[in-house]
Amino acid sequence: MNAPMPAPPTLISRFKIPRISWHDLAVTLGPYVLLVIVAFWIAYRFVRPAPPDTIVITSGPAGSMFQVTAERYRKILAREGVTLKVLPSQGSVENLKRLTDPNFGVDIGFVQGGLSNLSDASDQLMSLGSVFYEPVLVFYRSPRPIIRLSELRGKRIAIGGEGSGTRLLAATLLKANGIEANGPTALLDLDGKGAEEALVKRQADAIFLMGESATSATMRDLVHAPGIRLFDFVQGDAYVRRFRYLSKLELPPGSLDLGGNTPANPLTIVAPTVELIARPDLHPALSDMLIEAAREVHGRATLIQNAGEFPAPLEHEYRLSDEAVRYYKSGKTFAYKHLPFWLASLVDRTVIMLVPVVVLLIPGLKIVPWLYRWRVSGRIYRRYGELMALEREAFAQTTPEQRADLLKRLDEIEERVITGKLPGSIAGEVYVLREHIGFVRDRLNRGAVSSGSQ
Repeated sequence: MNAPMPAPPTLISRFKIPRISWHDLAVTLGPYVLLVIVAFWIAYRFVRPAPPDTIVITSGPAGSMFQVTAERYRKILAREGVTLKVLPSQGSVENLKRLTDPNFGVDIGFVQGGLSNLSDASDQLMSLGSVFYEPVLVFYRSPRPIIRLSELRGKRIAIGGEGSGTRLLAATLLKANGIEANGPTALLDLDGKGAEEALVKRQADAIFLMGESATSATMRDLVHAPGIRLFDFVQGDAYVRRFRYLSKLELPPGSLDLGGNTPANPLTIVAPTVELIARPDLHPALSDMLIEAAREVHGRATLIQNAGEFPAPLEHEYRLSDEAVRYYKSGKTFAYKHLPFWLASLVDRTVIMLVPVVVLLIPGLKIVPWLYRWRVSGRIYRRYGELMALEREAFAQTTPEQRADLLKRLDEIEERVITGKLPGSIAGEVYVLREHIGFVRDRLNRGAVSSGSQ
């Protein structure tokens, strides 16, 4: 027996009508997708990369206040999983040079006030705030107290080593008192322990010490050394008026040694403030973390500062960073306040990337379908416009030739409806339109019969 012949394909299978017009969907959705991509690109430009897990601080000589403070910062940042590499230096001057040198690998550093004029690039740096006072301590050997620095003229004075802020500030204060390097006064390149030994061994008559290059032990030993005095800046008000980066501090009797009542009388010292200086590309999350560390280290009361006095958003010679301004006004952001550091960083960046989703994608779920339906239905509306125009012409007095032409145009409208690439989702509207075309055709045919009978 012969096998039965397969049934021929039906018209339905050959002319399957898609439910969606992919062309109209692409035309409708394409510009919107492009807009979303552009919005994400703009948002991405505002999203900074994840904060690095290692940063470098330029501090000071071993054992100095700068170096000890940097080590305390390092331990605090380690709790959050950030490694702080402490790089020794000669002091503030070298720190500033490193920070302004783009080829030197440091991110932050301690810089005392009064040094910004040393570099033209210092205006590119930013401050995270003032973190502590750095007193200028002048120890000298004399049988009687001296009241002016000018009385050291002709003596041997240790003013600090090259690259230290101590040397620069000492030279500035001495010059204001008429003492310069080329005169009868011998200015020695000694600081810290070396300056202490020179004064004790009578190889120097006076020494300038500051926390950037001298240890607390060195200063404490000199306070108790016999025959050595600590200079009293009785002209302190004049110094702070003349040098705006200096502050006047008072030490009450016995504040250095209660048992020995040192000093025996109120003592005035002057001090620049030390700022935590950063490069402009420091990540905002690390900026907050460093200020938090500074608050933990410097927030307590000491002999020369009140509780909560530091860190402080004081602008002296460097612009306070925008992140620091925001932190001092409102503290850490919600994410960094309640989440671990790295999770908060991820959340912070994700929130920015979600902005296009909230602004564009969510409204787009309603707008795009409406635009698609409006575009597809527009083809039906255009046929309705043609049909209405044709019907208006039919109401006028027409000749048989004109009515034949109207019927031909009506057939063309119906043909465009049938052959047009319309999705199955608007089939109901298509058949309603064809019913209306049939209604107009009937009226035209009745009009033709009526005219013929007449």
